[in-house]
Amino acid sequence: MAISVLGAPFVIAFLIYKWRRRHLSMYSDVEEFLQSQNNLMPIRYSFSEIKKMTKGFRKRLGEGGFGTVFKGTLRSGCLVAVKMLSQSKANGQDFISEVATIGRIHHVNIVQLIGFCVHGSKCALIYEFMPNGSLNKHNFSSEANILNCEKTYDIALGVARGIEYLHQGCDMQILHFDIKPHNILLDENLKPKVSDFGLAKVYPVEDSIVPLTRARGTFGYMDPKMLYKNIGGVSYKADVYSFGMLLMEMVSRRKNLHASTEHLSQIYFLTWIYDQFHDGKNIEIQDATVDERKICKKMMIVALWCIQLKPSDRPSMNKVIKMLEGDVECLQVVES
Repeated sequence: MAISVLGAPFVIAFLIYKWRRRHLSMYSDVEEFLQSQNNLMPIRYSFSEIKKMTKGFRKRLGEGGFGTVFKGTLRSGCLVAVKMLSQSKANGQDFISEVATIGRIHHVNIVQLIGFCVHGSKCALIYEFMPNGSLNKHNFSSEANILNCEKTYDIALGVARGIEYLHQGCDMQILHFDIKPHNILLDENLKPKVSDFGLAKVYPVEDSIVPLTRARGTFGYMDPKMLYKNIGGVSYKADVYSFGMLLMEMVSRRKNLHASTEHLSQIYFLTWIYDQFHDGKNIEIQDATVDERKICKKMMIVALWCIQLKPSDRPSMNKVIKMLEGDVECLQVVES
């Protein structure tokens, strides 16, 4: 008993030492990364500036496993969203992934990273403010919905263009790995912007298959290939699959993991979708015009092409855009 009592302080001291060593290493990794990318970085703010722009973190916009987002105002009067990373996410890697990708690109359909802050254990990311929140907020809302069929189509096309830019529009290939309604933000005009690059990876453009040792993404939107124990490698087609699942939810207004249907054969979301098409039925859309039904049918056909199990059978995002912009009569329904 005496030994354990005497040993307790040493155990505690050892644990504190290990914690400090691990966290100091994380912070030094972040600082080393920032120094190496100094010429390409967005604005670096001090923590006192972060507190000032958020008025002491007064207005909370949202919260999740990533941390907490607060509303802020720059000295210019521009509204921003300040994401304070949680301790688990402030381990350096999520921060580095975000800054290394979104911090060096500009596209109308990708949320802009304005700046960042690193202060001891505190990491913050400052983005342009998106007043209409996430697509998830509107797509599954039981209240009066602002997204009619045409607006849904415009959003889908904008998201596709954003992803296509990540894959082919930069000097490097950026794979997002977490395309889902929560990560599609809408500005004051409901223009969509892809956000949250914490899981993103950057690869040379010429790499068709990239190494990946563990699954990345959100279940329900994740490429099934990611669920295999020995992943080996994946391609940009993982994002194409996620976009297909997103597109299905946008048209059907059903969560793909919680589809509520009357018949047993329709319990699973994908089975239900395939059944609708191959039985010659359309997705039910209340008060839709003939043109709106054509738009929704086109989006669903494109979605079915995107979610094929074999990545090689899925179209590129460039092809997806052309399919969305084309005539529905020219689209062939993929076989289940």
